Amino acid sequence: MPRRVPPAAWAAYAREIGHNLKRARAALEMSQDDVAFRAGIAPNTYQKFEKGESKPGSPLNPELLTLIAISQALEIEVAELLPPGAPDLTQGR
Repeated sequence: MPRRVPPAAWAAYAREIGHNLKRARAALEMSQDDVAFRAGIAPNTYQKFEKGESKPGSPLNPELLTLIAISQALEIEVAELLPPGAPDLTQGR
């Protein structure tokens, strides 16, 4: 059964991840292109991630492999990218 998350709750959480990406990048004084190159992803993909999007109008939902590569490029742990209070994905189970 597919998971359904309230779009507003997930979109807000995704935007916070994007803000965390931007803060981590700024702390290293790196460009978006630098992070994308180091993580092995397209620059426009990383730019969307900082906006909290995977595609325009679609909340961020990267593969775990990609998220780990980005955290390594930013020299931080994946957990530092995730804001507290994740939306409930269990559908009340």
